[in-house]
Amino acid sequence: MKIITNTAALLRPEEGKRLGITVLPVSVVLKNRPLRDYIDIGPDEFSDLLHGDDVPVSSQPSVGEVMELLETSDEETILLTVGDGLSGEYMTAMGVRNTLPHKEKIHIIDSGSLAGPLHYMALKAARLRDEGFSALDIARQIRMSVRSSLSYVIPADLSYLKRSGRITNLTLKIGSALKLLPVLTQTEDRHRITLLSVKRTWRSAVGTVLTRMKEAGVNENFLLSVGYADRKEQALQALRLLKEQFPKSESELIQLPPSLITHGGPGCVTLHAVRK
Repeated sequence: MKIITNTAALLRPEEGKRLGITVLPVSVVLKNRPLRDYIDIGPDEFSDLLHGDDVPVSSQPSVGEVMELLETSDEETILLTVGDGLSGEYMTAMGVRNTLPHKEKIHIIDSGSLAGPLHYMALKAARLRDEGFSALDIARQIRMSVRSSLSYVIPADLSYLKRSGRITNLTLKIGSALKLLPVLTQTEDRHRITLLSVKRTWRSAVGTVLTRMKEAGVNENFLLSVGYADRKEQALQALRLLKEQFPKSESELIQLPPSLITHGGPGCVTLHAVRK
């Protein structure tokens, strides 16, 4: 059984190979130069380049790359994509799948998310495959995780999310006008990013996320993750606060790849939860 995802799942292609997961690199385009996550450029180098005037854009794996992977395989395949609405990857994959004669063997799963939750789902799919579960059973269990996932962003610069089309004009105007720390989350349909709250301090911004997670029923059955672009100390502080609030939950710190930093911007920190 083939498991496929991309670098938005916080997996390097060589790491995926060791795990039996095919990892397609997402690219960023900066100064008219395409750069593949983890192959041509890493998070630290990319963050350093963002302090200039050039605006990066991300590019999902091409139709040709997806087609080549799916049409040359006659085995059961699970392809985990970034959430539909956050990327066009899901619709691209579905379009390719529907042209193939063996489409019944291809299971395209919209993760509804990215980063920590997508990372967990990819590893879970590989683990269940290795334990002997069928593709249908794996897809069913992954979709249960999808429904439970929560994601929040505390950006340092809202303009990156605006340029990527991930936030509304109203959210940008409110966040920019107040000069406070915005806390963002996904809309109910998971297709856009919206303003959850604005806070004066970093600690209170993280506190807003912790309260929201608690209200959503996060407990020891959830995996918690904190992602960061280039402000590791802030991310570590957020991780400590998560551990204080949910001491029985597993938690992890993750550095975001260039493709995700392109949208969140330098200085962004993300917080996630997903039921295991």
